[in-house]
Amino acid sequence: VQLQAFGGGLVQPGGSLRLSCAASGTISSPNTMCWYRQTPGKQRELVAAITSSGSLTYTDSAKGRFTISRDNAKNTVALQMNSLKPEDTAVYYCNVVVSSRGYWGQGTQVTVSS
Repeated sequence: VQLQAFGGGLVQPGGSLRLSCAASGTISSPNTMCWYRQTPGKQRELVAAITSSGSLTYTDSAKGRFTISRDNAKNTVALQMNSLKPEDTAVYYCNVVVSSRGYWGQGTQVTVSS
């Protein structure tokens, strides 16, 4: 399984960005598609997750501002990020867990700054 993430960039506080991730290869169900983020010197943290059956998980800081979605037919996962804050600045990684094995994309930088 290979993952490729798109959509990072520079945005002003209060702005929006949409991250997308395309997975190639065989992805069986059940599986979970996730977005993580990491800042220098800190551990990678889960931002949001969605299972193949549609169950959602969000970290507290993302609730109400971020929306994760997926297209099972296309093996893609997206993260719509609204009301962005400077503390959302990080490298964002997509992740797929299949049969207890995790696969990672290359990461995309999101910078929230005026």
